Amino acid sequence: MHAGIMVVAAQRELRRAVFDALDRDGHLAVHSARDTTHAGILLEGRADLALVVMVLEGDARDALASVEQLRRLPACAEAPLIAVLTEDASIRPAQLPAGVSDWLYASQIDSELIARWRRLQRTGAMPPAASPGPGQGGDYRFAFDETDGEWAIVDTSRGRLLEVSPALIRRSGLVGDRLIGLPLTELLEFQEVTAEQAIADDSRRWHPCRRRTREGYDSGEASARPVRHAGADAVAFAFRSDKAGARAEVALSLLARLFGTGSGDDSIDTAARMIYEELGLDYLAVWSARPEEGGAPLQLAQWWSGEEQLWPSPQLQSSLRLVLSGQAMLHPGDARRLAAMDPLLEQLGLSGFAGLPLLDERHSVLGALLAGTRQPFGELTIIEPVLRCAAARFAHALELRRTREQGRAEGLLDALTGLPNRLLFNDRLDTIIREANRTGECFAMLFVDLDRFKTINDTLGHAVGDQVLITATQRLRTSVRASDTVARYAGDEFVVILRHIVKSEDVLRIAEKIVQVMEAPFRIDDGTELQVTASIGVSFFPDDAPDAETLLKHADEAMYAAKSLGRNNYQIYEISAEQAQQQNMALKSGLRHAEHNGELRVFYQPQVDAASEDIVGMEALVRWEHPELGFIGPGFFIPLAEETGLIVSIGEWVLRTACRQAQEWERKFGLRLRLGVNLSAVQLMQPNLLEVVSSALQESGLDPGLLEMEVTESISIKAAPNLVENLHGLHRLGCRIAIDDFGTGAASLDYLRKLPADRIKIDQSFVRNIGVDPDDEAIVRATIEMAHRLKRGVVAEGVEIEQHLHFLRANRCDELQGYLFCRPLPTPAFEKLLLERQRLLATADEGEA
Repeated sequence: MHAGIMVVAAQRELRRAVFDALDRDGHLAVHSARDTTHAGILLEGRADLALVVMVLEGDARDALASVEQLRRLPACAEAPLIAVLTEDASIRPAQLPAGVSDWLYASQIDSELIARWRRLQRTGAMPPAASPGPGQGGDYRFAFDETDGEWAIVDTSRGRLLEVSPALIRRSGLVGDRLIGLPLTELLEFQEVTAEQAIADDSRRWHPCRRRTREGYDSGEASARPVRHAGADAVAFAFRSDKAGARAEVALSLLARLFGTGSGDDSIDTAARMIYEELGLDYLAVWSARPEEGGAPLQLAQWWSGEEQLWPSPQLQSSLRLVLSGQAMLHPGDARRLAAMDPLLEQLGLSGFAGLPLLDERHSVLGALLAGTRQPFGELTIIEPVLRCAAARFAHALELRRTREQGRAEGLLDALTGLPNRLLFNDRLDTIIREANRTGECFAMLFVDLDRFKTINDTLGHAVGDQVLITATQRLRTSVRASDTVARYAGDEFVVILRHIVKSEDVLRIAEKIVQVMEAPFRIDDGTELQVTASIGVSFFPDDAPDAETLLKHADEAMYAAKSLGRNNYQIYEISAEQAQQQNMALKSGLRHAEHNGELRVFYQPQVDAASEDIVGMEALVRWEHPELGFIGPGFFIPLAEETGLIVSIGEWVLRTACRQAQEWERKFGLRLRLGVNLSAVQLMQPNLLEVVSSALQESGLDPGLLEMEVTESISIKAAPNLVENLHGLHRLGCRIAIDDFGTGAASLDYLRKLPADRIKIDQSFVRNIGVDPDDEAIVRATIEMAHRLKRGVVAEGVEIEQHLHFLRANRCDELQGYLFCRPLPTPAFEKLLLERQRLLATADEGEA
């Protein structure tokens, strides 16, 4: 039995065109892949295909390699293959590889593809067997992020140069061919380690060194990482010079690339990083003034070469304020004298410093560019013009950004549906990702496609199609929260961003809801009812992808998986079983060392009184800051910790750390803040749980009455034999008990009756649907009323908008927790919040006096 049809195309538009042509012809099992690797993942374990359609780009050699790789996949080995040639492909039809059964141009997909396929079926034409080529390893040229960086490949056994990058040859003035075969020491002279030690160091640490040039040496630093070269183990070294600003030709190259980075929001960080690295800066920041909002300046990009800092607020940075007032600053080597007036300069120890206002055509200040070095600036006649050109580049980007924000640019909103279109959506997505990288937030991407919408347009006309799109928009909007984003991405495709995700189940519940509401008949103006369904793909940030493009691509791939499974369903993006196993093994291994390596962090999210909005408590939340992957969401690594049993030691570390910190804040502020700490099912079954909690309280000196242990409702009383006994024991110690995620389990009343609970926490999936779903509003009302009758306190999680606040107040909810008041904060930021509260209260008291 044939598994279906496989479409392979790098360009999404061509992939969609082929898919639609096959879809209209009634082919249900159509798989879609962006390349042969992706195709291999999708076809793993599947039966032989009936047809492969592959878009060929590049020259004849590229086409041959692509076809050979595809033919090595078991499901594709015997399937007829139709090649699609793009209009700009350099390969001619006469040069097509032997494994191709038929071909057509991309412009003929709609009119010719099905006809060619049927002709192949009639004639029974099959491709000649393709001979397998040599295995292809990963390309070492992608070992580093820099597309124009200096790198060199070194043989690990002999320490000799195998290859050097064009950028290294260009900037050093050396002859590349003469370097090959020489020892690494002929190119890089390390200052603190030997060349052998640098080769063996896979920590990606940057080592100070000098790189040979035609005239002598450039100082800088190099970092190594293992790669494969010509099938053998090797090491790639990246070099970054700290004297790029001293060479005019490098400055000109930098300016050319700087103005070629585009003008969108996402390009600001790219351009900032380019300047920071090429000029050998220690600090660079780009700020937006935001005068029309009357708010504090907004930092758009920041790069710093030193340790992690607790950055002073923009109001305290006198240099920033001066630049934002329109005054330029330039201190090539005497910036230390400003340290007494500016905590930023004092904290970073900068000697060279420049601050340039970002001006529009009317010379209004849009923002500021700040740059500095620990050592005095290099050649000022080169560095100053480069920084001024960079300031002009950032000012242009900010002016475009402000135009978009003020709605003067055309095409930000879709004219038919009123939704953000692709341009505005991409802006929002980039902003959300930047914020998530700072806060550790997780969110989900939904790619929603209306099934067989093109048939409606073709048979009933575009007017009817427009009515369907408008109704679909209304249904999407009513299925999500006000804090979420819905946009029209293209044609019949919509994208949805679900913010502040704690549990993936919440996302799946919303995806299922969208599928169900779309199933209802669409009634058009003449009374006719149409049956329209939706296929949805889901991907998660940061677990599935760390950037916008890949996140969208993965949601798109999951959407096509939903279509291939019969449409009218949702699918989550999944990597192959082998990749998932490798990823899990790597993360489990990393998690085993995370605590000892200092990678775990405790964040604190305040809980506020619903009436006064004053802070009355806080929940301790663990975060994992992976050295390479950045913050990993708790929804991803906590299940791994539970699976491996590491949750016991991690949970104990969180408990002891949070108790010590809570007692420190109690000593400083005396607020009697309640501390909530989560207990997993594995911890609750530990026979020594009471001893661990008692020890943490004694060591920290925290009053047991200020510690609240949170137990999720999903834990079954029968499945956790020590649950009831342990919770009663915690009560005897003086601790409070809260039932977390209330309303999501199957035995809520049973919990309240049998467990010694002091409070319940309404799950955020219900709170976030306030104003959206009347059924969830009714559940929230009933939960509050039931809890109060049983003399239990109530906390609502996931409070994000004013509508949530007003509803919960009106229904007498006791306490609130959510992003409307504050996101989870690291320890220094939470302490700053408490200090600010103390300052405001002191100011109010002085005013009354």
